[in-house]
Order: sequence, then C-alpha cells, then structure tokens
Amino acid sequence: MNKEQADQSLRDQKQFGKEEKRILGVLSQGLAGEFPNPKRVGCPGTVFLEGMASHQIPLSEAEKWLDHLGSCSPCFLEFTAIRKKLRKRRWFRLGGGLVVGLVALALWIALRSHSDVGRDQTAILDVRGYAAERGGESPSNQPPLELGRNTRHLVLYLPIGSRQGSYDLVMLNQIGNELFHGGGIAQLENHVVVLRTDIDLADLPAGLYSLGLRPRGFQWTRFPVRVF
Repeated sequence: MNKEQADQSLRDQKQFGKEEKRILGVLSQGLAGEFPNPKRVGCPGTVFLEGMASHQIPLSEAEKWLDHLGSCSPCFLEFTAIRKKLRKRRWFRLGGGLVVGLVALALWIALRSHSDVGRDQTAILDVRGYAAERGGESPSNQPPLELGRNTRHLVLYLPIGSRQGSYDLVMLNQIGNELFHGGGIAQLENHVVVLRTDIDLADLPAGLYSLGLRPRGFQWTRFPVRVF
C-alpha cells in the first residue's frame, strides 16, 4: 500500500466512524423499535453487518446501506449486538495478553529470586568425624565433603579440640596447586568450634579437590572435597 492509498484508507475509516456514530445516535434516541421489519426484507445479512462493524467492508460499499440501517430496527439491533461482541472480544484479547504478560513477569521474578538464592548459598561442612592427618590428606576410605560451585558462605564445624582464633583456608587441586585462599575467625558455639567464612568456587570445574585448613601459623590439615 502506497502513501496515497494509506491516506485514503485513513480518511475512509474516519468517515465510516462518523456514519457509525450517526447510526448509533439514532439508536440512542429510542428509534430502534420504530422501524419493524420482521421478514428482514432488503437486509444486507449478518456477514455484511459483521464486516461493517469490524471496518472490513470498504466505505464505498457500506455507504449505500447506511440509510437502510437508519430505517430497519432489526438491522440496528443486530449491528449494535455485533459491535458489542467485537468490543468484548477485543477486551478479552487485551486482558489475555495482560495476563500472559503478568504470568511471564511473575515467572521471571521467581526464577531470578531462585537464582539469587542459588548464588548466595550457604554450605555447612561438619569435619568433626574426619580423621585428617596433619600436613597431609585424610584417609582415602573417607567420603569427600560436598560443595556446590554456587556456595558463597561456608560454615565449618571443626574437629573436637580445635582452637579458637584466626584460620587460613585454601582450595587445592589434585596436584596441590592453590585455587582459592581465604580465612576467618573460629569461635566456640554450643560446645563446638565453628569457622564461618566466605568462599568463591564459581570458576572451579566440577571434580575432586582438597580443602586445606590451619590455625594461622600452624600446620595444614586437608580434607577431600567434591565440587559439583
């Protein structure tokens, strides 16, 4: 459609709207029952009325029927009913779109909240039962501790007899290279020495590692860890 055709279509729609308002104005004056036509003689039919109400019939074709609509109560009433039905359908589609949008927004918020929680996960490791050797690996028959890559806060229940105070913490790969270094303050909580610290494992591939732990200035103790 070129610009001239588009302008003509817009003018037709405006003119059609004016005529449509004129017809509805007649209805509003209570004339809908003053022109009975029970046999529907000369009426354009429902399909044509639907085309007029939805503006799918060109004004040039619809114009010759405007006088008929102004003098036929059944056509008035059917035309008005069709317009109401189309208006409800448009509102239903709009409302449906809004509902879909709101549902999508709610899902996005829920997923984002879940993701935020995942990124801020706290892991609790209880190493009180691990018989780790000073300066070496724990015995091979002990299962590795489990740590998610999204863990950001680590709580360690230290073995009985552990001292309170500053601790160093490292994550080592299987050949002993240090991949993460951190630390924290261990304190006595309900008769258990607990170390709380932040940790970042986001860049580590899933696999087996060693968690090295020591009171600052003392020898390392290492525990097997599986990062997932």
